[in-house]
Amino acid sequence: MYSNEPAAALRSVPLFRNLDSEELAYLNQITVKRFFRKKSVIFSEGAEKTEVFFIAEGLVRTYKVTENGNEQTVSLLRAGEMFPHVGFFHDDPYPATAEALIDTQLLIIPVHKFEQLMLQKPTIAVKVMKILGEKIKELQERLQVFSANTVDQRVIAFLCKLAEQYVPDKDGVIKIHIPMTHQEIATLVGTTRETINRFFNRLQKEGVAAKNRTHITILNFDRLKQWSDAN
Repeated sequence: MYSNEPAAALRSVPLFRNLDSEELAYLNQITVKRFFRKKSVIFSEGAEKTEVFFIAEGLVRTYKVTENGNEQTVSLLRAGEMFPHVGFFHDDPYPATAEALIDTQLLIIPVHKFEQLMLQKPTIAVKVMKILGEKIKELQERLQVFSANTVDQRVIAFLCKLAEQYVPDKDGVIKIHIPMTHQEIATLVGTTRETINRFFNRLQKEGVAAKNRTHITILNFDRLKQWSDAN
């Protein structure tokens, strides 16, 4: 059940964890919560940038559309993360399209008020700069993966990135609780649904990973990381 009150969710955002009660009260006044159903578009590439978004619950994908009409994923964002990552103190439009991959609850702050907050709170500005630096590094790594790796290696890199955000159980099994279809994964890594179908069949046959409608199970994380080189 989603609450309409931003205050509690704001405390869970790493960017705002060290703010005092007065600062959080101000944030609560300028923040709204909005619910987006799975596959809903949050904003479109090229639209006027008016708001900054923080994920309270859910999963968001940002992507650009190439000249031939294909979607190229820019980032996959989870609870606690912010977006967009560029264009502060500039009148640039949104640099990519954002959509909710699953039912998602967002905290939304008008961009001009967020810019004022960064000017008033240098510690927040420094944290934002660190986030931007991390995202630039992440994009560079993604470019390297796409330019140098096979489809298998791209899928494994994607699965490893997701798996690293979850704690394995006592048997070393990792359950990634993200309900994604084979087509959605194919779009994320730049391949076809049929290729993903075959890939997961092979992973399951080898006892490395399995997938159903609600989650992906990594049965052996170490073998997953080594699997593309062995196949």
